[in-house]
Amino acid sequence: MTENIGRDGVLEAIDGRPALRFRRKLPHGVERVWKAVSTPTELEQWFPAALEWGPEAGEKLEAYGMTGEVTQVQAPYTLAWSFSDDLYRFKLTGDEDSCRLMFLHVFADPDTPAAQTAAGWHTYMDRLEQLLEGRVVSEKEAHADWGEIHEHYAELFGVDPAPGREFWKRLQETL
Repeated sequence: MTENIGRDGVLEAIDGRPALRFRRKLPHGVERVWKAVSTPTELEQWFPAALEWGPEAGEKLEAYGMTGEVTQVQAPYTLAWSFSDDLYRFKLTGDEDSCRLMFLHVFADPDTPAAQTAAGWHTYMDRLEQLLEGRVVSEKEAHADWGEIHEHYAELFGVDPAPGREFWKRLQETL
C-alpha cells in the first residue's frame, strides 16, 4: 500500500513559470521505480506517451509532432527532459525497500489549464502505482474518476473548471 504524503499535486511558480509538483511515497525500491519511469516498455504501460529513449543526456525526443531533449540522467535518481518547451523531472530518493518519487512539470505557456493538467498527472501517478503493484490498468479504467479529480483540482487551485470539463467530454468519447 502506498503511504499518502500529499497525493495531490501542488501548483507553484518556478522561475516565474507555473509548475505542478507531485510527491508519492512508494513501497518499492528506488531501482524498481527507476525502471518504471525510465524504461520504454514500462512507460508504455502507465505514462501518457511511450518515449523511445535510452535515456541519455542530450538525446532528442519526438512525439505527436513535438520535440524535446533529455537534459539530465543520473540513474537511478534523476531524470529530466524538455518537451515542447515544457520541463519535466523525476527525482527519486530512498533505498531497496521504499522510494520517494517527486515529479515536476514546469509549463512554458502560463495559460496551460492547471486543473486539467493536474488531473491528468494525478491519474498517471495512480496508474504508475498500480503498475508497481503488478497491475496494468487500461486508459479507460485509469481515467474512470478523471472528471471528479479535475473538479477537485479546479476548486483547489481556484481556477475556471470549464476548459477541463470540455476536455473531459472529448476524452470520454475516445476511451
